[in-house]
Amino acid sequence: MIRITVKAWTRECGSWLAGLVVALLLIGTDAVVAKDTPIISGRDIFHPVFARHGMVSTQEVTATGIGVDILKKGGNAVDAAVAVGFALAVTLPRAGNIGGGGFMMVHIAASGKTVAIDYREMAPAGATGKMYLDSQGNVDKQRARFSYLSVGVPGTVAGMALALEKYGTMSLAEVMAPAIFLARNGITVTSQTAGALHRRQKRLSKHPATARIFLHSDGTALAAGEQLVQADLAESLTQIAEQGPDAFYRGEIARKIAASMSANGGLITMDDLKNYTAVERAPVHGSYRGYDIYSMPPPSSGGVHLIQLLNILEDYPIAFLGHNTADTIHLMTEAMKLAYADRSHYLGDPDFWKVPVAGLTSKAYAAKLREKISLRYATPSKSIKPGDPLPHESNETTHYSIMDSAGNVVSNTYTLNFSFGTGIVAAGTGILLNNEMDDFSAKPGVPNAFGLVGGEANAIEAHKRPLSSMTPTIVFRDGKASFATGSPGGSRIITTTLQLIMNVVDHEMNISAATAASRIHHQWLPDKLRVEAGISGDTLDLLSTMGHNIQIGNVMGSTQTVMRFDQGFFGAADPRRVGARAQGY
Repeated sequence: MIRITVKAWTRECGSWLAGLVVALLLIGTDAVVAKDTPIISGRDIFHPVFARHGMVSTQEVTATGIGVDILKKGGNAVDAAVAVGFALAVTLPRAGNIGGGGFMMVHIAASGKTVAIDYREMAPAGATGKMYLDSQGNVDKQRARFSYLSVGVPGTVAGMALALEKYGTMSLAEVMAPAIFLARNGITVTSQTAGALHRRQKRLSKHPATARIFLHSDGTALAAGEQLVQADLAESLTQIAEQGPDAFYRGEIARKIAASMSANGGLITMDDLKNYTAVERAPVHGSYRGYDIYSMPPPSSGGVHLIQLLNILEDYPIAFLGHNTADTIHLMTEAMKLAYADRSHYLGDPDFWKVPVAGLTSKAYAAKLREKISLRYATPSKSIKPGDPLPHESNETTHYSIMDSAGNVVSNTYTLNFSFGTGIVAAGTGILLNNEMDDFSAKPGVPNAFGLVGGEANAIEAHKRPLSSMTPTIVFRDGKASFATGSPGGSRIITTTLQLIMNVVDHEMNISAATAASRIHHQWLPDKLRVEAGISGDTLDLLSTMGHNIQIGNVMGSTQTVMRFDQGFFGAADPRRVGARAQGY
């Protein structure tokens, strides 16, 4: 069978025009078969939620409703985002948090300003490069992931407070009131939360302060329909609402966290908490087919490699090749390998490591990388090394996106890393603690929990922020914010966000169809092309023939996307996570 392979500036055809001529001549012969079409191909199969005044999309229905209520009361997108962030700490305890950290992209329409707020966790002062190695020099995974030593200094409270103070319109007490009410009076355990508690029951049962909140006295997990009251968390939230972030970083909460650390071999001290700061950074910026992309800079790798991937793929006729066809997936996969190889070498905390952002995100560097892509065959990962750019993350992360009637936008991703983080609640606080220290390279060249390989750029150092894949993103058209998106998913966050954008821009899907479409992922190492169910079997056969090592796995990501247009707003919550909701008014 002859397969049409129409690509821009191909070495085989010499030019886009030549490739198109070849394609047109072959149509009607034994060329591309209908079976190689995507499962999600129509633009109107899935309809997004519509509203006229504002839109909120989160992974949890109660938190979505709280965000909408804030907008109805006259709050802006930032007010709603902070309210949602604190609410999720109560309603989605496996991922929502005040004991973790993350990244927030903010666009303020009146000033035209777009900023990135970095509230990623930091390594304590006592952290050292070899702190997770055993006597044989091997990584002790238990120590790195599930002990008091695995906790980074939390940043969520500082980040939310910074965003509200600089860009919000309401007080901390106002936006936190719904979360405090829910924590004090209780929420009904959903089937999703009950399932998560059951799966993590063994881990949670090891820590008495955690077990008292989430488990029965006999050690069994709370069941769906039961009430989850979080009295200690309600008191912690109340202190933050009344005293501001100092309550968390200098006050009673800080003392309790430091005491728990001291009693259990952890590193975080009062000084570590007192010295934590959230940082406002300039976003990374790129363009793709007439759209402007603003995303998170280092210490997130997300924005850099999202733009790098879009730059590589922009020179190919993706729309012509079709959604989730073998040709399109092949090109995306080869680009992903190159980007993740670069991630392993160049990306780290910019306060400690000179990251060549301009080089990695340049169109010229993308052109050099395209020369390495074969149009017919998969390149083995073992033969790919980090490139030479021009001079100068868990599945249980959660994302939400918000737009208001004034045109303000928030795209926020934050995390505890694993489901329920370490599983440790700091005694007397009700606050689950993260295990983000595992996102450092405990030993250069050894994969972390998500299979990501890192090097010196992401080595453990005191006060350093670990590298992340979180990719909160705002996409602009003609100078105006068009849509905002992002996702959880560990190492798959970048590729999930990439595909959502390509589905909208290249394949002209509405944001709901773009969200529901089947996804693929490759991260260089291990050399496996992971695909969701729903990709055509004939497509997979063609990809295998090209040399791709295919692995059909579980669903990937949970994008929460909001879009503005002349008549109002669209919202799309990812159907991969039950309980997610987009809602507006």
